[in-house]
Amino acid sequence: MSAPGKEIHRGLITVSIMVATVMQVLDTTIANVALPSMMGDLGATQDTITWVLTSYIVSAAIMTPVTGWMSDKYGRKEVFITSIVGFVLASMACGLATSLPEMVAFRLLQGVFGAAIVPLSQTILLDINPPEKFGQAMALWGAGIMVGPIIGPTLGGYLTEHFSWRYVFYINVPVGVVATLGCAAFLPEADRRQRSFDFFGFAMLSLGVGALQLLLDRGANNDWFSATETWIELGLTLTGFWVFAVQILTAEHPFVDPAMFKDRNFVMGTTFGFVIGLVLFSSLALLPPMLSGIYGYPEVTVGLVMGPRGVGTMISMLAVGRLVQKFDARYLVIVGLLLTATAFHDMSGFSPQMDSLPVITSGIIQGLGMGLVFVPLSTVAFATLDARFRAEGTSFFTLIRNIGSSIGISIVTVVLTRNVQVNHAELSQNISAYNPVLKAALPAAAAGDPQMLKIVNSYVVNIQSLMVSYVDDFHLMMIVTLCAIPLALMLKKPKARVVGAAASAAAME
Repeated sequence: MSAPGKEIHRGLITVSIMVATVMQVLDTTIANVALPSMMGDLGATQDTITWVLTSYIVSAAIMTPVTGWMSDKYGRKEVFITSIVGFVLASMACGLATSLPEMVAFRLLQGVFGAAIVPLSQTILLDINPPEKFGQAMALWGAGIMVGPIIGPTLGGYLTEHFSWRYVFYINVPVGVVATLGCAAFLPEADRRQRSFDFFGFAMLSLGVGALQLLLDRGANNDWFSATETWIELGLTLTGFWVFAVQILTAEHPFVDPAMFKDRNFVMGTTFGFVIGLVLFSSLALLPPMLSGIYGYPEVTVGLVMGPRGVGTMISMLAVGRLVQKFDARYLVIVGLLLTATAFHDMSGFSPQMDSLPVITSGIIQGLGMGLVFVPLSTVAFATLDARFRAEGTSFFTLIRNIGSSIGISIVTVVLTRNVQVNHAELSQNISAYNPVLKAALPAAAAGDPQMLKIVNSYVVNIQSLMVSYVDDFHLMMIVTLCAIPLALMLKKPKARVVGAAASAAAME
């Protein structure tokens, strides 16, 4: 809290911290479109280049829970500004990277410094506003969280196409300078308090998250459980999470206070945050390589085709304020999930012969769904949580969402790689000079030509097997989204006034 009697410039504080928040969240997706261009410069392959995404998300996820303790010990303002400065410097280093190991190391640093930005921005917004303004504050924060990943592909495609993929990281420099100056000038000083820190609990959580990510990222290359490494990573994952759970239940001053999990809305809201991270960021990671690899779209076109998702999100945020006056917010969440599942259903019907219209329409539907889910959910999740758990609660909420994002990207990448091999093997079985269907489809002179059959296998079969694999991933995400719908009914019915205020603020923004 700020010092008594000192004027708080709420508007300028809000602008400053939201600039920093959008900058940080943007980096979870802005690099997606630039991945094909990075591969050549960094000497990476299709499998290893995804570490540019997951290394950032995992390091941010691991460091996020430390935010509450650091802000209490060193000061909220000081930690927030240090995080912005460190994030900008790490971004510059990413732009200068010359190899994949360098890029992964600098992305890890980006995640370490950027981890505190999102939860602290949420906490600061709650602290500088009275309780009746919490809905508006959460809507504004939610808009930044949602819009950042949505505009990331469009902006990343433009920068990569017209400048270089390195400018995807360099753009953080001027934005970070503005955010730093604003926060240094207007953020109020907060009270500091010394409290113990459960380093053992933190170490066990870090071990579990890190080992799980290694297992998912390296499992396919190691032929999964036929390799000793995979079993070791599985053992470390289970050990880390198990000991962490025991620690928070038995320690005198645990890393995460288990008392906050007695709030049902917070638990359900956090679970939904995991699902949102799983489906939103996974689809955003899949679409750019699909559009560039199968359809041959340049980076800027990929970004423009994916951009309308933001239009759908903004429309739903504008509408939710009026809808919540007539309907239970829980049902709005269900409708949002159904729209998201509908989008994935439409995406599972993609084919190599289609134009960009199905991608745009499914993106708008997905944006509509996510906007309906996120605005009421982010408000309801903290509406009944005790104020003393606020810093830990926002950190844990962000942690679970980041873990969902990293797990989702890894799973869809693994499933895609595996299905490409399976689908190619099945489809190539029919490439034979003795196949009557193939002979009928090809000119008579080419039907028995081994060279022509090789071309068919190299181009047609490869494209078809890759397309089927993407479709399988979209179908999987549709199932995950549908399975999350029953969780909405476990939320307590929120007050319409609170959710309505959140939606109204989103509309004004």
